[in-house]
Amino acid sequence: MIKWRKASRSNASGNECVEVAALPKGRAIRDSKAPEGGHLVLSAESFAQLVAAVKADEFDF
Repeated sequence: MIKWRKASRSNASGNECVEVAALPKGRAIRDSKAPEGGHLVLSAESFAQLVAAVKADEFDF
């Protein structure tokens, strides 16, 4: 069973919530508003790169 938790960088208002889960070989990410919509699985290295890019504001949302 996957144990999901709200990502610490999710929007404080609760409107933009991302959940993450630790997996044996990486991390999983899903939209908390649509958990049945599936999830994205990344290696630990790819997840770290994604987090770094988000923190560096490299995406245009």
